[in-house]
Amino acid sequence: MKMKKVCASGVGGYSIMVVVVVAAALLLVEVSPFAEAVTCSPVELSPCLGSITSSSPPSSTCCQKLREQRPCLCGYIKNPNLGQYVNSPGARRVASTCGVPYPTC
Repeated sequence: MKMKKVCASGVGGYSIMVVVVVAAALLLVEVSPFAEAVTCSPVELSPCLGSITSSSPPSSTCCQKLREQRPCLCGYIKNPNLGQYVNSPGARRVASTCGVPYPTC
């Protein structure tokens, strides 16, 4: 029985490269919906302000905006003008009520 040698630079190598490129393309298609960039804008959290400064429960709009802005929370906490609000007990309560984990920055 003879063994056939496959050359990486020949047809065998070309088909392997095609498989790798197709696999990479499929991976990018799967990941792209989750790779959308978030525009960090603290104004987006304005529907939460009433709940943060009082004991009123957050609205569904507040929770939705909080989920959208979650990647930005550490930046807001580190901002001297915003940190006092985002790091307040009211903000922690709103995040908890909305089911948004409070970030550890």
